[in-house]
Amino acid sequence: MSSSDEHWIRSYGRDQFPHVLVVLGFALYPILLGVLNRTPLASEASAFLPGLTFMIIVLYMGLFAISFDFISGYTGYLSFGHAAFYGTGAYFVVLAANGQVPGVPEGTPFMITMLLGATLAFVVALAIGAVSFRLTGVYFAMLTLGFAQVMYEFIRHWGYVSSNPTEGATIPSGADMSIGVPFVDSLNFAVGRLSGDSFENVLGVGIDVSATMTSYYALGIVVLLSYFVMQRIIHSPFGKVMIAIRENEERARAVGYNVFWYKMGAFATSAFFAAIAGALFAAYAGGASPDNSFYFLVTADALIMAIIGGIGTLAGPLFGALFHEWFEDILSTESDGLSTYLEQLLPESVLTAEVAGLTINDFIGTFLDGRAPLYLGIIFVLFVLFVPNGLLGSIRDRLGGTVSKRLPATLERYRR
Repeated sequence: MSSSDEHWIRSYGRDQFPHVLVVLGFALYPILLGVLNRTPLASEASAFLPGLTFMIIVLYMGLFAISFDFISGYTGYLSFGHAAFYGTGAYFVVLAANGQVPGVPEGTPFMITMLLGATLAFVVALAIGAVSFRLTGVYFAMLTLGFAQVMYEFIRHWGYVSSNPTEGATIPSGADMSIGVPFVDSLNFAVGRLSGDSFENVLGVGIDVSATMTSYYALGIVVLLSYFVMQRIIHSPFGKVMIAIRENEERARAVGYNVFWYKMGAFATSAFFAAIAGALFAAYAGGASPDNSFYFLVTADALIMAIIGGIGTLAGPLFGALFHEWFEDILSTESDGLSTYLEQLLPESVLTAEVAGLTINDFIGTFLDGRAPLYLGIIFVLFVLFVPNGLLGSIRDRLGGTVSKRLPATLERYRR
């Protein structure tokens, strides 16, 4: 190997160092959580760390938020109807599992139906974009929202989907929702809350892998590959034109770029990966409904995650999703959150003590238990006012460039 090759490998590895740290963090998290749950800190871990089911939500919602950022953060065109593509991917794999997609036989591997659903979303985005990109700014955003709402109402009343389309459709019991290499059983792992694969005594070292953990790692691989494909596009000449459109569309047009088709390509690509996120959601949840896939508030969640994480950073929305789901988890009524922890920690005399006519126990139930949406709204407003560049964007500002480029040099300076 020549010295130039060694230099390139070393430079590439240094640039990808932050990504490696993030991937390792996500990969080791279930193990760390399992270890903490077997220590005296188990109650604190349950109260302040997100459970594995919430981390799975981080993965597919994080991918959806990243796909939203791909078009909105890098071209400046806010896609308020992005849930249309998320729902397309979700419903396609559900209908395919039920044998209701013409030309797609029942039993087709999930990986194939996922890609077919993403391709359909790609085509739908071209159709929507052909109309929507005639406008700019808030008019584009509202037009995409209008298209999404039309699809939402259509799905809610489409009897072909199920006998009760308002409630959605489910994946039939026994359907193979496996992530891996199609038609190679040893390289496929079933995902799902109740139907995923589980493994005992892995490699003979006494480690058991639950169905939830299998789903977490399987979904994580798809999300990781999707992220790196989008990152590669952003750093390609195509991505440079996307950024040029965001910075000054008229100048990009003046130098000879056909900005309409670049916007169409970016929009359709973002729809492709949004549909993959929707397919992952449906496979894990075992179904989909109009309200959890096509509804405009699904896009609103992606917008919040992107702004908190840093819009225009690509990786930032994943951290925004992590923050969003962590906050929901600790204030959730469905798990051992902060309210449960305080009720177990504080003595009965403190819980029954009254302050302004309310006992401490009533105060916890009123202001903490299940109040995540209230506080997330407040946090969102604070981020918009005081941290407009989001978590990752602010770090980039601090370092003077992207984390992958600046962090190694910054660490080396402190090491010296």
